[in-house]
Amino acid sequence: MAAALRCFFPGSAIGSGFVRPSSIRAVAAPSREAEPAASLGHRTRVDFPILHQEIDGAKLVYFDNGATSQKPNSVLKTLDEYYRSYNSNVHRGIHALSAKATDAYEDARRKVANFVNAADSREIVFTRNATEAINLVAYSWGLSNIKQGDEILLTVAEHHSAILPWQFVSQKTGATLKYVGLTKEEVPDIEQLKGLLSNKTKMVVVHHVSNVLGSMLPIEDIVTWSKRVGARVLVDACQSVPHMPVDVQELGADFLVASSHKMCGPTGIGFLHGTFEMLSSMEPFLGGGEMIVDVFNDKSTYAEPPSRFEAGTPAIGEAIGLGAAIDYLSCIGMDQIHQYEKELATYLYESLQSVPNVRIYGPAPSQTDHRAPLCSFNVGNIHPRDIAELIDLQHGVAIRPGHHCAQILHRTLGIDASARASLHFYNTKEEVDVFIHALRDTIDFLTCQH
Repeated sequence: MAAALRCFFPGSAIGSGFVRPSSIRAVAAPSREAEPAASLGHRTRVDFPILHQEIDGAKLVYFDNGATSQKPNSVLKTLDEYYRSYNSNVHRGIHALSAKATDAYEDARRKVANFVNAADSREIVFTRNATEAINLVAYSWGLSNIKQGDEILLTVAEHHSAILPWQFVSQKTGATLKYVGLTKEEVPDIEQLKGLLSNKTKMVVVHHVSNVLGSMLPIEDIVTWSKRVGARVLVDACQSVPHMPVDVQELGADFLVASSHKMCGPTGIGFLHGTFEMLSSMEPFLGGGEMIVDVFNDKSTYAEPPSRFEAGTPAIGEAIGLGAAIDYLSCIGMDQIHQYEKELATYLYESLQSVPNVRIYGPAPSQTDHRAPLCSFNVGNIHPRDIAELIDLQHGVAIRPGHHCAQILHRTLGIDASARASLHFYNTKEEVDVFIHALRDTIDFLTCQH
């Protein structure tokens, strides 16, 4: 098991043993003595008050982290403190509250930059979410640099947020969209991707970790191949940045996007990373306050990045809350989170595989290929919505049914929908056991009904 956690937050389990959380429909957080093993999940879940509640008499098991993560007390406290103590607009005032808010907002940017090892905090643009970040690149870079006859390369496993903006670009410019298919192991075919690259390719859009398959792509290789033909690379890192160390300088992609709400931070904010040189070459995405130098009757001059892309009043409290989430994750250590989640992912996969008639999508875990801590699956002819609804109503287990914003991938797999269980570092093997028991019970119930 990983080394002891090394940081301390007031009222937190991190570095201070176990502390009873604030209760919500109170269910006492387990004491150290009651726990079978002091795993990372056991040691951190006490910091998440939402996890300590019951759903219709059953203890909540939250396995919908692929959609959004829960928030630790330190993030909740930071948001509360901002709105109670120094709520003010940033960059525009000289009074004490504005200065404090500005310092905290820009400090959050520096935290993001350090977290992903950006060369300069000016390479971090705050956006409303990762979706907006991808749209920013599509409109500000894509429409200016892609023309008829050019090609945009994606995989069939991309999230809709990574597909639709480039469909818009294709429709406006006449460029062609090309898609990489899957191998028999149900991962994007990297050899096919390599073969599709040509001097016509202007943009390659790929996920780092699939939100359905749980597989990870070799981004550094993809960047190397793409650069050989002069193509740019955008990486959707929404499912990697919260779960593993991500170094943008090592990856070498032109653009990388991620969302706060999947990494224990608030909703309503995400970020774009791009090299300062690249961002400086791009036109603004939105017009308004803050992104200008001078405004004249017929024209305006624009600020340097990142301000150029942050028109209007930003999500100040949310950015500061994201900074607090990064503090929390950093104090645990992303290496430790990744190692624990690899173990948890294998346990989830193998446990789910033991259930009769379950079909799990994506590659099996191995010594060389590790899955993300999520499994998308189906059970015989039972609709995933029925499974998700009953497992919640009868057992308090939260999973997600549907196409997970990946309809092209589901069609490629020959299905309309799947159920997905997605975990984070505050989940435990004991919760996986509860989930598997609940799933078996739900399958038995639905089978009897049919």
